[in-house]
Parts: sequence; structure tokens; C-alpha cells
Amino acid sequence: MMSEEKSWWIPQTHPRAWSLELRERIIEGYKKNIVALAGLIAHGRGECFDYILGEKTHDFAEEAMRAAVAKFLLAKHPVFSVNGNVAALVAEEYVKLAKLVNAKLEINLFYRTKEREQAIAKRLREAGADEILGVDDEYRTTIPEISSARRFVDKRGIYIADVVFVPLEDGDRTMALRKIGKFVVTIDLNPLSRTAQWANITIVDNIVRALPKMIEFAKDMRNWDKKKLKQIVANYDNRKILSAAFDRIRRNLEEWAKKGIVIEDVLKY
Repeated sequence: MMSEEKSWWIPQTHPRAWSLELRERIIEGYKKNIVALAGLIAHGRGECFDYILGEKTHDFAEEAMRAAVAKFLLAKHPVFSVNGNVAALVAEEYVKLAKLVNAKLEINLFYRTKEREQAIAKRLREAGADEILGVDDEYRTTIPEISSARRFVDKRGIYIADVVFVPLEDGDRTMALRKIGKFVVTIDLNPLSRTAQWANITIVDNIVRALPKMIEFAKDMRNWDKKKLKQIVANYDNRKILSAAFDRIRRNLEEWAKKGIVIEDVLKY
């Protein structure tokens, strides 16, 4: 039965039901003024990379997830940045993870309007968020290196944060955050993006698969001693992780090229 919250319904027997449902979440987010029109394009680009990654979570992604959770737990002032696509796809999981690692939530948008800020804030509150930063002009300030609306940050949040989580992010702000000394964690299906390349920790995976895993890691790791957490972060190498992602993509494409496309493969998509 179709949920009253949805204006769409996808039969679970459809071979692409999971992917189509994610698309519809983004479309529904657009209709509710949560997602910007450009967010639909960004989602499609990510979906393409998920295809060539095999639509699965790989070991290199899980290694990055553990390092990210360790860094969040060690941080003095971690902040989770929220944009429209994040709110549309994983609001509940995002809020839950933030609470587990004692991080603040801050809305930060490229296509910024008061209406979008309020729509996203409403979605986060529905998902269980208590405090939402980035919506009060009283606490608004700017960070250097950015000319877009993303330069506006909250004095209580990203401005003073030591670790910033910026999944599905624009590269310009990731670069700017690094330049002013922030430790940046991201989730990005495209290992070629500036965000993926500039972040300290890049989780190359679909955010809807990554967040539940990170929640499970956080539940376990929050009880670990700091020495163990620091060792995980110290041993982490983001270049190695990105290299592993590129290698996985290369091997998938080589394998598919050798096998060729057969009707059984086409019917899966």
C-alpha cells in the first residue's frame, strides 16, 4: 500500500526498485523545496558512479567509515553539514549518527533561500533533531575563500568546528574548509571530484548504504578508549582509499568489457 507520505509507489518486484525509490525521494524533496533543481542532476551523476562501483559497499569504504567515526568521536567540536540531498535521502540516519558522536547539525546551502532553510529544518526536526544551526541570522558569519552562499556559516557550528562532515558536498567549500584548518570528512560516489580529492577522509559509497553502517560502527566504537581511536585515524591513508576505489572501478570496467553485454545483464537494469 502506498504511504500517505508519498505521492509515488514503486512495486518491489521492479528490478530497479531500490534505485527508483531513491530517485523518487529526491524528486519528492524537490517538490517540498528541500532539494534544489541542481540536486536532481547531482543525484544522477552519483547514481552513474554507483553503477560502475557495482552498487555495493566495498572494504575500502568501510575502512574510511571506521576512520571517520573514530575522528568524530575524538573531535572536540564535530559538526555535520546538511544540504538538500542529505535531508531528502537520509535525514533520520544522519540525525541518529550525529547524536551518537555528539555532533551538531548545521544547514549549509549553495542555492540558499529562507524557504529552503526552513523546509530542511522541518525535515530534520521530523527526523528527531533537537538543535539545528545555520538558520539564525544572529549567529551568521562567513568563511574566506568562497564567494557563493556557502560562505555563510554559524558561529556556534562550522565556524568553530575542528571536524566537519560534508557528504554530497561542493568541492569549493571542501577546499576552503581545508585551507582554514578544518578536518573534513565526506561521502562521495565520485572519487574524481574535488570534494573526494580534498577531504581528509573520503567514503566512496552511496550515502544510503554508508550511514546505517556508520551508525553501527559508532554504537560499538563510542565505548573504545581514545588511544585505540587515535591509532585508527593515524593509520588511515586517504590516498590509498581513493586508489582502491579507482582500482575497483577499473577492474569492474575491464571485466564487463571482456564479458560483453548479454541480455541477462541488460534486464537487471
